[in-house]
Amino acid sequence: MHLRKAGKGDYLQVVAPIGPESEAALDSPQDSSPDVPAVVEEAPREPILTLPAALTAYIVLLAVIHLRVLLPPELENWTIDVFGFIPKRYDSSLLNLQIPGGAGAKVWSFVTYSLLHANLTHLGFNVLWLLPFGSALARRFGAVRFFVFMAVTAAAGALAHLVTHEHAVAPMIGASASVSGAMAAAIRFAFARGSFLSFSRSDADTAAKVPALPLSRALRDGRVVAFLAVWFGVNIIFGVGAIGVDAETTSVAWQAHIGGFFAGLLLFALFDPVPRVRSDAADASSRDVSDRI
Repeated sequence: MHLRKAGKGDYLQVVAPIGPESEAALDSPQDSSPDVPAVVEEAPREPILTLPAALTAYIVLLAVIHLRVLLPPELENWTIDVFGFIPKRYDSSLLNLQIPGGAGAKVWSFVTYSLLHANLTHLGFNVLWLLPFGSALARRFGAVRFFVFMAVTAAAGALAHLVTHEHAVAPMIGASASVSGAMAAAIRFAFARGSFLSFSRSDADTAAKVPALPLSRALRDGRVVAFLAVWFGVNIIFGVGAIGVDAETTSVAWQAHIGGFFAGLLLFALFDPVPRVRSDAADASSRDVSDRI
């Protein structure tokens, strides 16, 4: 939403040369001059919706795809089998096991699983975590890089799940690996001065494009370390996110979260269009101390 600010009116006053007969008039106030209407400048207002278009499109896509729950049960289960990530697809020891999707699903399910969710709670949790971090990342990367990044971190999460669940038959679904990757990428610049988690935050667009700290320096920032500790603790203990779905059990695929997180943390520089911060300025940026008191 774009807000247009009212401009001030321009007034031109023509001053005539002052003669002797008009000097006396200057000594007394001029009551007959017409009043000039004051133009009040409208104060800028914060837009209600500040989500970037790329993130909005991604959330809408997740919501539209979730409408599959309205399908008949057998068709809904078919979509999970075809587009969910099933490690057993890649197990050549059971040649007689027929999994819907064929050879194509071995490729596309590395990403498509991240677009499916078990229920509204599952979808809501992922969107809630994505809003602050995905918003900053989408502004920084732009639409194309943002979507490719989400796909790459989803694939990394699937790979981590495959390594740790080699013979699993239950499909894994959920965007949590991508969300975790977005969070990891965002903390590379989130605490820098002027960014969206700093005490001297700029506007949303500027905050999303502050130079990122080198990874080695970011990992020495106490706030980043604290964030990592809390994130890993929450995911290992509670495991809110990607869900494995089968007929009898629902489990949390927390290994996929970690795979997506590490991919976002390590691959951030490959996607980041903002020039790196200079090494001599990194320490000052990481301290996040404002010059204004």
